[in-house]
Amino acid sequence: MTNIKNICVFASSSNDLDEIYYKDARNLGLLIGQAGMNIVYGGSRRGLMYACAGAVKEAGGELIGIMPEKLANMGFSNPDDCKEFHITEGMRERKALLDKLSEGVIAIPGGYGTLEELSEMIVQKQLGYNNKPIVVLNTAGFYDKLIEFMDSTILLNFANNNAKRLYYIASSPEEAIAYIQNYVPVEIGSKFAVK
Repeated sequence: MTNIKNICVFASSSNDLDEIYYKDARNLGLLIGQAGMNIVYGGSRRGLMYACAGAVKEAGGELIGIMPEKLANMGFSNPDDCKEFHITEGMRERKALLDKLSEGVIAIPGGYGTLEELSEMIVQKQLGYNNKPIVVLNTAGFYDKLIEFMDSTILLNFANNNAKRLYYIASSPEEAIAYIQNYVPVEIGSKFAVK
């Protein structure tokens, strides 16, 4: 079993999604907190982001929020619920701090920001800058098309055959947490380099 304390969760900040997404986000948060872990997240009180973070706190975990100054100035920040709350100059600094303060990553359904964050973490691992567990929680098949695209990059030789070992696709919050808790670091090196 790994000794992971802080889980970074990438997620949507939308309040207008189908209930199934909020349910999975909340269940994931409860499992994180019940496992004695904390959440490192985007620092908002909106959407799936907060459905998960709020449940972590409810289950006894702590919140570490990280938000770029522009979003904080728009009134989206949630410092009151957080043990730590960091304001960054921009998105690049935010992503770097999310990475620095966490030992594992779970991407739940989200938009362009979530896609960018997930992609960067996979590339960071591919190049050996981290060896963290990276999980994609595929609630209600949300990521099916992305998974199909990722598979096609391997099939068409845009990515190495070993690339699928860089991340794990989970179909439920329970499966995501089980993977995190039992993670065995992959061997990073030339075998993961781009073809």
